[in-house]
Formats: sequence, structure tokens, C-alpha cells
Amino acid sequence: MAPQASTRPWIEGRFEENALTTTIEQAINWARQSSLWPMTFGLACCAIEMMAAGASRYDMDRFGAGAFRATPRQADLMIVAGTVTYKMASRVRRLYNLMPDPKFVIAMGACTVGGGPYFKYGYHVVKGVDLVVPVDVYVPGCPPRPESLLEGLMRIQDKLKGQKMNRKPDAPVGSKLEDELPVPHHSGYAEPKIDLEPVYDHQKITG
Repeated sequence: MAPQASTRPWIEGRFEENALTTTIEQAINWARQSSLWPMTFGLACCAIEMMAAGASRYDMDRFGAGAFRATPRQADLMIVAGTVTYKMASRVRRLYNLMPDPKFVIAMGACTVGGGPYFKYGYHVVKGVDLVVPVDVYVPGCPPRPESLLEGLMRIQDKLKGQKMNRKPDAPVGSKLEDELPVPHHSGYAEPKIDLEPVYDHQKITG
């Protein structure tokens, strides 16, 4: 005997198994963390490992971050890969300022994180890119392997997942968001009055 057809209208229960409920905040955060666009930007040897992470063996695109952009106006992730010199520091800052908000920075490699092996005897090397731009995730190593960069990318996605769109109830109009990232401080970073030159006082060698 053939099964009896349902007498309910066809549209009822159509999305019974596929319904999703979420908030605008969670949906936007999910979209942002699944479509990070890094900037095509490499300074030294760590950029080779960054290229390897984006190539077929490691395939950064499976994390939603494989669309490397050639202009800062279309990128929301800066991966500083390599030694940052004072001559390059102002260019790094300019590129960062051209990126639209919200934007994130990964410091990749020992030279980018703290000056690396060149700082002690090289007067031209910046002791950490966080003296030039605010860094969200540090990826140590000399050079770090592509897996390490992918780990840093996932930590950026974790930060995106926890972003808030709402301000505190008692916050004044025009105030900053409550989840704003703190300014890096491990090397004595101080906000300059005029955003033109990097900080130089941190270059004193002690010990």
C-alpha cells in the first residue's frame, strides 16, 4: 500500500531542518573571519615562508584568507614578514594608514617581532614593528614555518569572532568600542604627537 500523502500545505515546515538563528553581530564577525584579505607585502626572507603558506602545499585559502591584494585599500590584514628598517618604517606606517578599518597586523619572524639578530649591531633596524604599527598577533621564529603563520591567522580569526558592535550603555556618543585592542607596550611604545616618523629612543642597548 502506497504511503498516504501529507494533508498539510507544502510551504509549512519547509525550513524545519535548515533554520538558523543568529545575531547581526555574529553574522558579520563570521563573514569577516571567513574572508580576510592579506596585503601582498614582504620585506625579507620571512616573505618566502608567507608565499609557501599561500601556495598549494599549505593553501591559506582554505581558511578564507588566500586573496592577497596588491593595494592596501582592499586589504584588512597586514603580514609584516621580514626585517623592518628605519627607511622602510615610514612606508609600513603609510600602508597601514591606507588600510580600511577594521584592520589587523601579524608580526612574522624574529626580526619583525623584536629586531632579530640584526638589531644589536645594525643601527638601521627597528626593534619590533610594534613601534611603528599596532600588532595583534606575534609569530616568532627565524623564519617561522608556514604552519606557524597559519596558527597566527587562526588567532586573528579568534579576535574577529569576539568583536563587539555595541557600545556600553553609559558610553558617550562617539566613544570608541569597548573591545578596542590595546596599544602594544612590550618595548616601551609611545604614541608620537605627529604621525610621521617612528620612535628612535628604544634603540639604546643595555647590557
